Amino acid sequence: MATIKQYTKTNGIKLWMFQVYLGIDEATNKRVKTTRRNFKTKKEAQLALNRLKLDFNNNGFQHPENMTFEQVYERWLQEYRNTVKESTLVKTKGYFNNHILPAFGNMLINKISIPYAQSIINDWCNKYVKYRQLFNYTSAVFQYAMKLELVQKDPTKLVVYPKRKEEIKGSDDWKFYDKEELQKFFACLAEEDKHEHNHQANTLFRLLAFTGMRKGEALALTWQDIDFTNQTLTINKALSRGENARLYVQTPKTSHSNRTLDIDKTTIHVLKKWKLRQREQLLMLGYNANSNDKQLVFSNTRNGYLQPSKPRKWLVQIINKYQLKYIKVHGFRHTHASLLFEAGASIKEVQERLGHSDIKTTMNVYAHVSKHAKKDTVEKFVNYVNF
Repeated sequence: MATIKQYTKTNGIKLWMFQVYLGIDEATNKRVKTTRRNFKTKKEAQLALNRLKLDFNNNGFQHPENMTFEQVYERWLQEYRNTVKESTLVKTKGYFNNHILPAFGNMLINKISIPYAQSIINDWCNKYVKYRQLFNYTSAVFQYAMKLELVQKDPTKLVVYPKRKEEIKGSDDWKFYDKEELQKFFACLAEEDKHEHNHQANTLFRLLAFTGMRKGEALALTWQDIDFTNQTLTINKALSRGENARLYVQTPKTSHSNRTLDIDKTTIHVLKKWKLRQREQLLMLGYNANSNDKQLVFSNTRNGYLQPSKPRKWLVQIINKYQLKYIKVHGFRHTHASLLFEAGASIKEVQERLGHSDIKTTMNVYAHVSKHAKKDTVEKFVNYVNF
């Protein structure tokens, strides 16, 4: 027998709870009756109740003092997977498997202390730019444990968040090319194109730099998404990696990511040339792409999805060979934003072109771009005065 009901906390917030009789605990031969609180919706409480019944039927009653962080994480994951896209689930599991579980997994969850949690975040801060994100995911498991009344407090909420040194913070994530550096990059790419005939790489990086689109959005493009007459490009999907490393197309990152972009004449010309060359190459490989508007703009030798790691491989080869400044593939998106601001575009215009759902994200890009611009201004002044 189980009851689900709404209750009001002392601060006036209304939440949901349930009480349930599960059966007899074989270890103690006692009746198991439990209460769970702090659910935001009735549906959330019902899902937790169903999970608890299933766990009891399969595994019997697990006393809180015997549950490890990893055991709680596995329960949390079952509910979390129904709230996010598959690609997000894969990234999250990677964070846990590579970082969080090695630090907390084997420990009894109600024995994890604040000092220990502090030592972990200090360590992560020295190693990883996204240390806050790792700790937020860790906290999600503790919050879930509190909801199930397995622990009384969340130690991650009681630590002091350290700050990374300025020279380390986001060093690679925020590197991008200015106008001259971008021109040099494409000059090197054109030179490489003459010898290696990798027209696909030339086209891809041109598109990334002159539209600001995300890599996943570019790799999901089909020719029907490009309107050569009106010189526009429609973004309505993105290539992502799912479970078991499978590649699949999903909706873009946010609803604001669905957008139609104007494209400059030179980029349109580059795309037209690549379309003809691609058809020739695919025909030599036994694929007829002449009348297929759903043909991928960027494809592998089997006319399937291009591996997301491929653009980075191309980029690193060019950078190393011609000794260019290192940036990530995502750096071309920041490059586009930087040049838009430099050309006089407003923050709102840049937000719409990049497909940011929150203008704070655009402001964050602007803040980093502005720092770079300020340094440029000082250098120009010193070079001009020359004493």
